[in-house]
Amino acid sequence: MWQNYSGIISILVMFAIFYFLLIRPQQKRQKERQAMLAALKKGDRVITIGGIHGTIIDLDDDKVTLRVSETTKIVFERSAISTVVQEN
Repeated sequence: MWQNYSGIISILVMFAIFYFLLIRPQQKRQKERQAMLAALKKGDRVITIGGIHGTIIDLDDDKVTLRVSETTKIVFERSAISTVVQEN
């Protein structure tokens, strides 16, 4: 009797392992990233995915303007922000 269901049970176990080791952690990281992007505000020091460090001087729904030096301002997509730098 169990021999008939052993193949199905092993597939379900492998799917459960795959879900808890790969899919669920990725969803958690994505949710944390979305929360970080939604919480951006003027004055935050950030690092872009390209490694550019700057301070947010203006932002709207999908664009962020960074000041990278006294005279240089660069506009990025909001999704290009990788990290918010903690001030010490």
